[in-house]
Amino acid sequence: MKVRGLARWRVILLAVVVAAIAAGAWAWYDWARFARTPLAIPAAGQSIDVARGTSFKDIVRDLRRRGVSAASPLYWRVLATEMHASGRLHAGEYALRPGMTPRDLIGDMASGRVVQRYFTIVEGWSFAEFRRVLATVPTLTHDLADVDDAELMKRLGAEGEEPEGRFLPETYAYVKGDPESAIVKRAHASMTKLLDAAWPARAPDLPLASPYEALILASIVEKETGRADERPRIAGVFVRRLEQHMLLQTDPSVIYGMGAAYTGNIHKSDLTTDTPYNTYTRVGLPPTPIALPGRAAILAALHPEGGKALYFVARGDGSHVFSDTLDEHNRAVACYQLKRCK
Repeated sequence: MKVRGLARWRVILLAVVVAAIAAGAWAWYDWARFARTPLAIPAAGQSIDVARGTSFKDIVRDLRRRGVSAASPLYWRVLATEMHASGRLHAGEYALRPGMTPRDLIGDMASGRVVQRYFTIVEGWSFAEFRRVLATVPTLTHDLADVDDAELMKRLGAEGEEPEGRFLPETYAYVKGDPESAIVKRAHASMTKLLDAAWPARAPDLPLASPYEALILASIVEKETGRADERPRIAGVFVRRLEQHMLLQTDPSVIYGMGAAYTGNIHKSDLTTDTPYNTYTRVGLPPTPIALPGRAAILAALHPEGGKALYFVARGDGSHVFSDTLDEHNRAVACYQLKRCK
């Protein structure tokens, strides 16, 4: 009887051990499947924010609440431990990409691969437009909301300088929560660096006394044409007019000087009303840039195309007709502006 009872207990113990091994094997298999199975992310463009001080438990709870993962928090904890990521997850915004696995997500958080966002300063924007658009970006921290232009320039180490034109139109990367002042500072530094490098390499004998005057001319070129191939030619016209002490007669400068009075159309009376920016009434460059010029416009101003043209008129298709004499120009105006071609 004792032998048979002992055998029965051995069988029971063996069964328990086998069951435990099977359960462990299944648990391991299920965990491994969890780690490599894509999360429930239906479309691109989603992300998860990990604030400073957020616990791993809170991160998993957020994923489960959003339906991204229904897995046990224990599985996530084991995965983080297996990846040596426990306690090493970085704060920030992380992309939830279709096809992403739990292992991918933990890897991103452990290495700090946060979402890169981008803000583009458009060539030809005014500084006011730049500030207005920047202030609407919801993923930036708006630390300049109550800062006027004068204080902003002071913070950039450029106290007393006019801000117009001094910020380089380019695309700047940032991460969610960055201050808007960081983009402003980088754009200012980029323009300063570009001018510092380009001014010494300028064409000889330009009628420009300083990099700032080059910036003013570049802003006019920027507003006069969006065609890259025409910028050096447009710059050449204005350089020759400056050399000959002719009025620049550029409408964009007049419009800039009108400020809020400009409603979309420019009239003859606007061309005769004197302002510091009216290049129909005042010889030379306006006192400041009239826009944020891009790299190509700046290089065009510093390396204008040669020739004899002193005039140009828009064709209506984005390009211009260039003329050497006033008679030629008047004929071009009659043809392309008044539609009286002969």
